[in-house]
Amino acid sequence: MYRKLMTAAAIAVTALTVPLAPRALAADAPKVVLAPPGFPPIFISIVTFVARDQGFFKKYGGDIELRQFDNGTAAARAVVAGDLDASMSSTSLLISQIANAGVDLVAIYGFPKPDFQVGTTNPAKASCGDIKGQQVGVDTPGGARSIALKMILQGGCHMSIDDVQQIALGSNTSQAMIAGQITYGLLHLDDVPEIESHGKKVAVIKTLLEADPNAHNLVIVARKDRLAEKRDGYVRMLAGLIAATKFMQDPKNEETVAKIAEVTGRTHELALGALQGYLKYGLWVSDNDGMPQSQMENYIQEQMKGGNIKEGKTPPTYAQLVDPTIWRDANALVAKQ
Repeated sequence: MYRKLMTAAAIAVTALTVPLAPRALAADAPKVVLAPPGFPPIFISIVTFVARDQGFFKKYGGDIELRQFDNGTAAARAVVAGDLDASMSSTSLLISQIANAGVDLVAIYGFPKPDFQVGTTNPAKASCGDIKGQQVGVDTPGGARSIALKMILQGGCHMSIDDVQQIALGSNTSQAMIAGQITYGLLHLDDVPEIESHGKKVAVIKTLLEADPNAHNLVIVARKDRLAEKRDGYVRMLAGLIAATKFMQDPKNEETVAKIAEVTGRTHELALGALQGYLKYGLWVSDNDGMPQSQMENYIQEQMKGGNIKEGKTPPTYAQLVDPTIWRDANALVAKQ
């Protein structure tokens, strides 16, 4: 009897002193497939690779697969079709999909500060008037870069998207400009130093924030029925992303993050510079869900004015567009552990 009691006590002590593995804490957490956009991926999406490679998804019990898509527009369509659980897609696209097509999508996490800008490798022709009639590199017509170009032309240059020729290049606009195939492109901030590292000076014509101070960048989108079905998996995915963002924001981790960021095709030096620049810019947030109600509501109205919501269609409300409870529960999970 004494031996049995001692054995039971030893087991109890072991259970108290040895922490459960993350997967044991969430043995039934459903798998979530998330699409970071671009081949190679755009820089904002490195947070997903940091979460995977540094073990943050697993730390919070998530079973997360990253599946790259050519762009956020194609990924969002795959979410609608049920081929993906979530995608990083432009906020403007989500708004138009809900309003124009009645899709049952919702945003669960945001990246509020867009870095889009129209640039050229011909500094002698770097005005709004010079871009008229020119070929401009975008991701795909109707995609994130395409919509951003439309908003920049309307709000910043007082022109129509029909006044330029859109050239679909996925996430390879900078490469096309380096090769001299085009001289104008819709660029991210980190595209500029990459182009200039090849001896071509880039002149910025207009930024999206200059044209529209209410502009919102990207959101992680999910179908509402899939979100209800796999809610625990989504919560654990966002917990991993929150933790990864905090990891990225710690200066002592910048070399590690820059190494992971080479997945974007940047050299280590360019990746490190882009990381430092984007952290200063505020591209990623970790202390809120990245979807401020006033900004989102103002941006919905901007989409109406810009013609991205078709005539006769009803724009989504903030409550239709955003589910703040996933981030709330994810943030609580991070704080608890």
